[in-house]
Amino acid sequence: MLDAIQWDTSLIRRYDQAGPRYTSYPTAVQFHDGIGQFDLLHALRDSAKEKRPLSLYVHVPFCAHICYYCACNKVITKDRGRALPYLEKLQREVEIVSRHLDRNQVVEQLHFGGGTPTFLSHDELRGLMSHLRQHFNLLDDDSGDYSIEIDPREADWSTMGLLRELGFNRVSLGVQDLDPAVQRAVNRLQTLEETRAIVEAARTLQFRSVNIDLIYGLPLQTPERFARTVAEVIALQPDRLSLFNYAHLPERFMPQRRINTSDLPSPGDKLAMLQASIEQLAAAGYRYIGMDHFALPDDELASAQEDGSLQRNFQGYTTHGHCDLIGLGVSAISQIGDLYCQNSADINLYQQSLGDGQLATLRGLHCNADDRLRRAVIQQLICHFRLSFNEIEQAYAIDFRSYFAEIWPQLQQMAQDGLIQLDAQGIEVRPAGRLLVRSLCMLFDHYLNEQSRQRFSRVI
Repeated sequence: MLDAIQWDTSLIRRYDQAGPRYTSYPTAVQFHDGIGQFDLLHALRDSAKEKRPLSLYVHVPFCAHICYYCACNKVITKDRGRALPYLEKLQREVEIVSRHLDRNQVVEQLHFGGGTPTFLSHDELRGLMSHLRQHFNLLDDDSGDYSIEIDPREADWSTMGLLRELGFNRVSLGVQDLDPAVQRAVNRLQTLEETRAIVEAARTLQFRSVNIDLIYGLPLQTPERFARTVAEVIALQPDRLSLFNYAHLPERFMPQRRINTSDLPSPGDKLAMLQASIEQLAAAGYRYIGMDHFALPDDELASAQEDGSLQRNFQGYTTHGHCDLIGLGVSAISQIGDLYCQNSADINLYQQSLGDGQLATLRGLHCNADDRLRRAVIQQLICHFRLSFNEIEQAYAIDFRSYFAEIWPQLQQMAQDGLIQLDAQGIEVRPAGRLLVRSLCMLFDHYLNEQSRQRFSRVI
């Protein structure tokens, strides 16, 4: 079965290392300031000529409360008025970007992320969606994948009704942990009842999918406590569930400095939490998609993995990897053809640029031939746990073993250790290697070195 996982503690300890999550290749660490708004405009025009379908990502950075574990680009404020000048500039960005696209390019996927998108008032959400519909070809028949991240503390039945009315049909709920002691330690007090109310609203209002995010490795977590959280979340029957490893990097993310390091669980307890969670989810019928993601067998991600159409981009695993991804808002990343580009992560600089009538594109890169080849290899491994050498050789006119001769001994070692099956036809990731697929992908990363690895979380 595609979702089979074999737990091998010795292999995990040997191959668990810091590395990218490969929502892109090359990763954002490789972005440079030689990319600006004219590169983006040129890519948009190419997209329009080819009439490629679109995926829109809209970043809403505001949160009313700070969660100490958070590594997102955010603005903490209880002043709801802070959103107004930002929305004005965001709408200006929408106008500029859409001007260079073809009106017939369908928006197959839309995602509001943050921060907390529901920080916005109902009128602000309604106005933003109206502006997007005015300038982009959003679907009206509920056939698109239109999702939004929800903080259950910032939403109620009326909010959910509004979101459904505006065209959203998928929701992702941040939960992280339901234990009150853990919640106090990370400054995110959220009851099971608050979470259940939003899930029930989503079901009643016929949202197509509910995703719940959990994090293991938070302060005061124990295997027993976290198992209770997982059991309570399984009882809510989300269609998808994400189980993230907390990466404690206080030198990079200031809010994490408020976490008492001595409260963090030991590496052994973290492994125990992950192993028990996987067993609980498997017993409940969830399939392992890969990279911390689980889904019920009838979910679109599971179906896409079966038929070979699953892909991965800055929004994670997706069935819309064929779309050009346009990021809107502070720090948002776009992937249009072979161009990656990112807006300024500073909200003041972002608003100033748009106030001057300029896009806030600050950095990025153009993929070269080697990037495209390695991207294809990593995509196949991370999405489907297998790779056909012949397919890559035909698509990129290379001899696979010669091209990757430098890493061949490491691939052979992985095969000897039981992580992969390696033969003349290709690579198959074995059940013992599926949790460690990032370590396999890292072999094909041309840019990865010891220094850059320090910027990433560990595999497990």
